[in-house]
Amino acid sequence: MGTVRLRNAVFYAHHGVMQEEHRIGGRYEVDVSLDLDFEAAAREDDLTKTVDYEKVYAEIRHIITMNKYFLIERLSYLIAHRILDQAPIVQSAEVIIRKANPPVGGPCDCAEACYRAVRA
Repeated sequence: MGTVRLRNAVFYAHHGVMQEEHRIGGRYEVDVSLDLDFEAAAREDDLTKTVDYEKVYAEIRHIITMNKYFLIERLSYLIAHRILDQAPIVQSAEVIIRKANPPVGGPCDCAEACYRAVRA
């Protein structure tokens, strides 16, 4: 088994509980860790035997930028399950969503939600 990661993919989107967050939007950062057996891909230098992280990135971008949700927990859940649905070689997907400057009543760099989905 091996792990393929995308780190700190950045998007501007409109999620949050407050109306203002949906209207103004904000910065979201995403980390994804995908566990899979990529030994054949590595041995043969063959993209078709591993996960195509360009396609994974496109799915993340679509989910984050084309929808509006209240919770970053929802985003991490949807992304993890979409990856498992779209990439059968992936055995588990861990998705971390960071929301910069969350409205918490004081200084805070980010709020973060981490979700891990495992293929049954």
